[in-house]
Amino acid sequence: MPHRYFTAEIADGRAALRGADAHHLARVMRAKLGEQVILCDGKGTEYTAEITGFSDQLVEFAVDAGTPSAAEPAIEVTLMVGYPKQDKLEQVIRHGVELGAAHFVPFFSRYCVAAPKKEEQKNERYNRIAFEAAKQCGRGVLPDVALPFENFGALCRSFEQYDLVLLCYEGGGQPLKQLLAETPVPLNRSPRIAILTGAEGGFAEKEAAQALEAGAKVVGLGPRILRCETAPLAALSAVMCLTGNLE
Repeated sequence: MPHRYFTAEIADGRAALRGADAHHLARVMRAKLGEQVILCDGKGTEYTAEITGFSDQLVEFAVDAGTPSAAEPAIEVTLMVGYPKQDKLEQVIRHGVELGAAHFVPFFSRYCVAAPKKEEQKNERYNRIAFEAAKQCGRGVLPDVALPFENFGALCRSFEQYDLVLLCYEGGGQPLKQLLAETPVPLNRSPRIAILTGAEGGFAEKEAAQALEAGAKVVGLGPRILRCETAPLAALSAVMCLTGNLE
């Protein structure tokens, strides 16, 4: 299978790869002129690219017309994840990318064990993890990780940009299959679905009420207690399966 790289420099049948990825392809992989790789523009289109030249920290290509990436789901899912302790968020990002999530939005809430600390620095690492996971699993879109919301109310105000917000809350709620079936399909874009899961301590009752008032729909994840790093991936898997995106 050809190696896979992301670049925004694709136009008029030509493309360029720079920086660390160019160094990896040229020096580590020892690529040759005429060798083919797959280039992705990060927006869902991928290209078969033939290497035409090398220079310092730069690889140049001739590319075909491009095709939509077969790896991208027909829905755009955002995982809103209560900020967990240790490296659990990294696990959610890595595996969430593999399962098809497009965006990750961490947030701090009342019962979070973790506290905000060096978030800009950690965000660079989180986006690098998403980037590497996207390359590894063959994605055509480059998922992104936002800086965390430190105000739960501000997070709730962002719900208006989604077609469906699923609040995974203890005690269960409406059947996921029903909620997905009742969500109107937009005419000119993919449906935007957000999945909201708590940190180790879950949600305070006030926060759950705030989310519902902002338009979230409560959904259950079965009778078992799921860990904070398991719940978003379980919900994402279920959404992808029920919408035909794991077939």
